[in-house]
Amino acid sequence: MSTISVPLNKEGEARLDNLVASGVAPNRAAVMRKALDKLAEDEAIEAVFRAEREPTIRGDIRKLLKDIG
Repeated sequence: MSTISVPLNKEGEARLDNLVASGVAPNRAAVMRKALDKLAEDEAIEAVFRAEREPTIRGDIRKLLKDIG
């Protein structure tokens, strides 16, 4: 496991400490790991929503490729 250093302003530091104090996670590092997991989950959900908005191609793949080519 690697360690990184992330500068935080006073508000970010206070938010982080409040999350620990409220029991979201046992320590600052655990809060940050949860935040990264949540970000990854949110991005995966957004990718699904983007994919749903994409137009769908239907039909015989051979005919579609022939029409494109």
